Amino acid sequence: MTMHLSHAGRQRLKLLALIGVFIGPLIVAWSMVEWRVGIPDERVAHGQLMPALPNLQAWPMQASSLSLGPFDWVLAYDCVMDCPAIADRWWRLHRALGREAPRLTRLRFGGQTSALPGEIVAQWRARPGWSHEGSLWLIDPEGQVVLSYRPYHEAEEVLEDLRHLLKMNPQPALAIRE
Repeated sequence: MTMHLSHAGRQRLKLLALIGVFIGPLIVAWSMVEWRVGIPDERVAHGQLMPALPNLQAWPMQASSLSLGPFDWVLAYDCVMDCPAIADRWWRLHRALGREAPRLTRLRFGGQTSALPGEIVAQWRARPGWSHEGSLWLIDPEGQVVLSYRPYHEAEEVLEDLRHLLKMNPQPALAIRE
């Protein structure tokens, strides 16, 4: 016994198949994002996205001179104890960027030691509730916090995120460095 679908039945099956072709990938993509299934680790940032943090210009800080270029990324960190070691750690990360190093400025909050090359030292007027000893923030050229890292995060992971961001956001060809 063979079943013959009517013309209307075949048209419905074609319509359902066409809808499935367009809706199926959306459902798969949503489930991958929602449950973190099938996303390669090398594409996931090691830091935490913090869109609620204020723009760098709104931070309650006292800086001797916060002169940033229009295309400068900022690596800001907070240190009180063992500040020379922490500052040295992020200075070494900065040097590891190689030819991309001029695109980054380090902003240190706290510590009594003088600034290392490529670093600006600032103090909090009042420590904000979102800042903790050892916190680290990666800030884009517009002053928005892109990633936040837990205190004393692994420098290799921060370097990996930073390299990826600088690669994905190339400096404009006609950008002039001062």
